[in-house]
Amino acid sequence: MARLARVSPARVPVHVIQRGNNRQVCFASEEDYVAYIGWLAEYAKKYHVEIHAWVLMTNHVHLLCTPLKEGALSFMMQSLGRSYVRYFNKEYERTGTLWEGRYKSCLVQSELYLLEVYRYIELNPVRAEMVTDPGEYVWSSYRTNALGVSSNLCTPHAEYLSLGKTANKRKKAYLDLFRNHLGEDLIGDIRLMTNKGLALGNSRFKGEIEVLTGRRVVAKKRGRPAKSCKENI
Repeated sequence: MARLARVSPARVPVHVIQRGNNRQVCFASEEDYVAYIGWLAEYAKKYHVEIHAWVLMTNHVHLLCTPLKEGALSFMMQSLGRSYVRYFNKEYERTGTLWEGRYKSCLVQSELYLLEVYRYIELNPVRAEMVTDPGEYVWSSYRTNALGVSSNLCTPHAEYLSLGKTANKRKKAYLDLFRNHLGEDLIGDIRLMTNKGLALGNSRFKGEIEVLTGRRVVAKKRGRPAKSCKENI
């Protein structure tokens, strides 16, 4: 089955997942994480992509970002991927691919789902039972968004800024969001939409994206198409 063409219009948030090939380890040392973050910050700035939330797991990466220009996300991910693979192959004396094909992504409706995707990303290490609190995990944006640690990588989205008029009020409100874990249905929806390259939002949002891009961002109905009257005669 042909894959849907990826869509990433300007100023629409995107959730991105990039996995290691066959789920192999992509980060084997602290230096690896630092190198990846450095290139992510460099290429995000170069191609005009705002990074709102991120987490680097052992064998995959999650990003929540907003490209400010059409095509900017693809340029950033291509440059980031090439630079990191060259570094990783040289560092570990290996050859060949590191990533599992092209990255997966879905467009995110800001007012309904953006902060939920923030939480989904930053709670990854907790769901993986690597830590009991997201603040214990160094390689994510949680410490910036929830605890106020400065970062040259994260750009707060308007939905995040709307949590409070001051930095302290925003941090408190953001921390409150993490008092309860995400529901399994929501986790399933985020995973499904991202893996299939669809849109996470209500029907109005999906319709607007399809008009804007001319491409389908909702799943096709399952089953064979109904036969015509003539075929049933």
